[in-house]
This record gives sequence, C-alpha cells and structure tokens, in this order.
Amino acid sequence: MSKYRKLLAASALGASLAVPAYAEKLGLGRPALPEEIAAWDLDVAPDGTGLPEGSGDVFAGEEVFAEYCAICHGDFAEGVDNWPKLAGGDGTLADKDPLKTVGSYWPYLSTVWDYVNRSMPFGNAQSLEPDEVYAMVAYILYSNDIVDDEFTLSHKNFLDVEMPNAEGFIVDDREATEAHFWTEEPCMTDCKESVEITMRAAVLDVTPDEGKAEDVEPQPAVQAAVEVEEVAEDTAALDPEMIESGKKVFKKCKACHQVGEGAKHRTGPALNGIIGANAGAVDGFKYSKAMKAASDGGLVWTDAEMAAFLAKPKAYMKGTRMSFAGLKKSEDIAAVIVYLKSFGS
Repeated sequence: MSKYRKLLAASALGASLAVPAYAEKLGLGRPALPEEIAAWDLDVAPDGTGLPEGSGDVFAGEEVFAEYCAICHGDFAEGVDNWPKLAGGDGTLADKDPLKTVGSYWPYLSTVWDYVNRSMPFGNAQSLEPDEVYAMVAYILYSNDIVDDEFTLSHKNFLDVEMPNAEGFIVDDREATEAHFWTEEPCMTDCKESVEITMRAAVLDVTPDEGKAEDVEPQPAVQAAVEVEEVAEDTAALDPEMIESGKKVFKKCKACHQVGEGAKHRTGPALNGIIGANAGAVDGFKYSKAMKAASDGGLVWTDAEMAAFLAKPKAYMKGTRMSFAGLKKSEDIAAVIVYLKSFGS
C-alpha cells in the first residue's frame, strides 16, 4: 500500500471514529464512503500500481497535446513564456542554470502520468480519459527523444520505458550523516566574523545576441547529411502512397503549419506551393531574421534544401524560430516533401 493510500485509510478511520462526537455536538459530518475514498485514490506508484487499463500513441498524443497543452507548454513541449518546459535540457543538470524537464530530470514515468491525470489540463483537471493521458504522455516522451514516433504507451509496456535520469537521485540520509551538526547549541549571534557575497543567484550574460540579419547565412544542405531520393517534379506524377505517407508524417507539423484550400498562417506560414519557391517569400507572414537573410541570399526550397532543413532545422539555419527538432527518418522527409508538392501555390 502506498503512503497516499495509507494516509487516506488513516484519515477515513479517524473520521469514522471522530464523526459521532462532532455529529452529536454540531450535527456535522459522516464517515467517508468507500466509493468516495476510491474517487480520491488516484495515485500511481513507480511500479505501476494504480495505473488504469488503456493505451495511446504518439500521433494521438500530439493532437491531444495541441488541443489542451500547447497554449502553455508550446507545440513541441518547449514551453511558452514562463510556462514550464517539458522537453529538452539533456545534459544540463550540472550546469549553473540547469533545465529540468520530463526528459532531463524526472526519474519516474509514473510521476508524469499521475500529474497529467490528476492536474491537467489547466483549469479543467481530471477531464481526460485514460487513453488520452497515455497518448499525451507518449507524445511528451517523444518530444524528449525517449521513444520514436511510432511508439504506443499502455499499462502493459509502461514499466519498459527507461527514464534518462532514473539513477540520478539518492536516498536522503542527512538525518544520519549530518547528525553531528546538531549535537551542540546552535549559534544565534556573531557566528561569522564577516559575510561576503561569493555568487549570484542569477546566471549573468545569458541573453542571446540575435545579431544582424546580414550576419546570418543559410547552412548548405550537405551539412544535414540527409540523403533523399529525387521525386518527380510533375505534381500529376506524384506517388499516391507517398502522399498518404507524407500526410501522416505531416501531423507533426500541422500544429504550426496549414496546407490545402483555405490554409492560413499559424505559428508558421501556410505551406502551399513551398517546394520550388524562394525562402521567406509567403505574403503576410512575419519571418525571423535568419529566414529573411536566407531569402535575401537567394535560398530556394528545392528537394535537397527542404530535406536538409526538415532533418535538423536549427543546425541548418542558425537563428530560425522553428522549434521542431527535426525528422529522424529519411523516408519520412521524402514523404513530407512529396505531400507538400501535392499542394500548388
């Protein structure tokens, strides 16, 4: 039995013993019913105890996340303004300003599931079905590169997921190891001859220097090290199966980009007619300085350039506002390019 269950049981027992006395005096209260206790008993232990049956995949999770969570946590769990970042921070825990996220810091997947299930979405807690929670957690794992995009999380494989920082915590034994500090009377006045400030709470000089647009140059496609087979330029000759495959992969993009009839700008520009067009040339969208510089430099979104960008956007174009980490599979990149070609200007 978990500590939380023990506490509930003790509270219920205490209430059942104390209620008659209060009831006689004030006419208030009654013992908690078993079903009422069960309704509060939502905790999920690291060993999976308390998990309901259910499952959800990354694609479904992305849709749920976009609908309920992206407004605060960003489309890719990167955080918005001062709202928490849920992804990133790998290897930063030893830094002066570590980024503690689900992927970099949290040791138990059960904590993620329990928190989402119990407290999210903000303002409408406990409104999600178990399958939606599984799917959302799967998407958060994917955003942290812990699982691939075809992963499905369920109560059956829950314990198979290895959190990167699972071994990063130790048992708090200060009560024993630091006991010698508390054997004497504590010093209350003039404990030190002098006090000096040796560190500051805030890390200094971390504001990024965006620089001038003319200083930013698009990176050559060869740096992305992505090989994508040439696809037919003629839209009528595009492979229907590739288009359908690209449509599925594009689900990762639609939180920011729209295509097709009536497509509008969102976080990113509408992408109709993007393949073969000049970079940063879509009317009505405010591009980053980096994209404007690429446009001024004559960048054209050929198959090779788009493939390089989709593989690692931030590596391809330093300063891009594109927060998506990139597509890992060359076949997914090729499929998305074919899918985008199916939409004319």
